Amino acid sequence: MDDKKGMTADDRSRTPSRREVLAGTGAVGLMLMNASSVFAQGADGAHTIRVGFISPRTGSLASFGETDGYVLDVARKSLAAGLTVGGKKYAVEILDRDTQSDPARASQLAKALIDSSKIDVMLTTSTPEVTNPVADACEAAGVPCLATVLPWESFYFGRGAKPGAPSPFKWSYVFSFGVAQFAEAFASGWSELPTNKRVAVLYPNDADGNAVREHLAPLLEKAGFTVVDAGPYEDGTTDYSAQISKFKAAKCDIFNSFPIPPDFAAFWRQAAQQGLTKTFKIAQIAKTGLFPSSITALGPLGFNLSSACYWHKNFPYKSPLTGVSGVQLADGYEKAANKQWTQQLGASMSLLDAGFEALKVSSDPKNKASVAKALSALKTTTMVGKVDFTSGPEANVSTTPIINAQWIKAAPGSKYKLDYVITENACDRNVPVAAKLRPYA
Repeated sequence: MDDKKGMTADDRSRTPSRREVLAGTGAVGLMLMNASSVFAQGADGAHTIRVGFISPRTGSLASFGETDGYVLDVARKSLAAGLTVGGKKYAVEILDRDTQSDPARASQLAKALIDSSKIDVMLTTSTPEVTNPVADACEAAGVPCLATVLPWESFYFGRGAKPGAPSPFKWSYVFSFGVAQFAEAFASGWSELPTNKRVAVLYPNDADGNAVREHLAPLLEKAGFTVVDAGPYEDGTTDYSAQISKFKAAKCDIFNSFPIPPDFAAFWRQAAQQGLTKTFKIAQIAKTGLFPSSITALGPLGFNLSSACYWHKNFPYKSPLTGVSGVQLADGYEKAANKQWTQQLGASMSLLDAGFEALKVSSDPKNKASVAKALSALKTTTMVGKVDFTSGPEANVSTTPIINAQWIKAAPGSKYKLDYVITENACDRNVPVAAKLRPYA
């Protein structure tokens, strides 16, 4: 032992000298100075824009949020140097949250982001079970909110707005497809095959199902189709024998549904067991039927299902936020995740595209009223196409297209079991059609 210090020679050899301590302190100080200068250069030294992003990453709606982590990574890299608004640079923080497919949790997460995280704007996506409680929380708190990926009627009328009446919403906006887009796409796509025009519809007793029953079914009737509605059913139903019997008796050639994924899987397997699926010439699925994981899980029953497509990697639009094309986004995801691309990639990217464009054109991204005003007048082109809040059909609403696509068996040697091909483009003629519609059965 060293009788002066109570330390061994080895201990002293491991103890930094005063000079080393000062040198280290200087290095740390230099690092902090550099970090401060980088922050100052990227964010004007003081300002950070905080953006909430709420979607379902787990639970029954998890297929909608499956790709959101990758999309957010791409966006964050593009925003790493900050966002310039009015000649001033701001740092950007995106705070993403998972609703676990629970509307109550969606509301709680929104309130926490508003009250604790002090977000400047909220972005939310994928079904009214997610977007509506989030938007309601934002409306109550006076926080600008932008939503997508649900029939806009579910968001607008489903939250209390009345047709023809002034909008009750000051803070919440939605750009998405609606029943008019579904009706146009379905009528166009279903005319590609000879049928008796009798449509078996399975619409749930939820925000989506009730909106399409009220608004879509009359448009299909007007287009010359006979709608056979089995009546509203509750999410989570396990026995569909009554509905199957009704559809078989009606001898419908076309099937249409807006279910959550587990419900459709249960219904479709029971329909196959009872001989119903082989009678359909066209099986058009919305809300479910959108993602390869859901269709692959059905095995051969998934081949030739038609799907309402709100984005495809072959859409001809780039992301203005990140500069990536649809093919680049899809290929990047497949390489990073080792999974097949999904249409939610482009939809979630378009939400970020539109949200950040509103921030850029606002007079002050830290002023909530300014951001809401920018949303109300927003006109831009995102990865899903045009977004224009100045042209209706209602205040706070901008419509986007629905394209018909079909899941077909992939060619031999393909990495994946299914290909997703565009079969119809009435809602946006810029989208390239790749194949003719094949009969389901």
